[in-house]
Amino acid sequence: MSKMKTRKAAAKRFKQTGTGKYVRNCANARHILTKKSSKRKRRLGRATAVKSCEVSRLKASLPYGL
Repeated sequence: MSKMKTRKAAAKRFKQTGTGKYVRNCANARHILTKKSSKRKRRLGRATAVKSCEVSRLKASLPYGL
């Protein structure tokens, strides 16, 4: 049986932690930053966990756990 292909778009956007969880970057942190508060911009700069309802789709996209 041939190898499964990794979806490269997902590989660029998501990472797997040591405990097996997936993390992603927050949206809305790229432009139009003047109207956003400093607290909000700090929070958007940190990575956040992927919701549990999306993990099954993500595991199919990243078969080797990138």
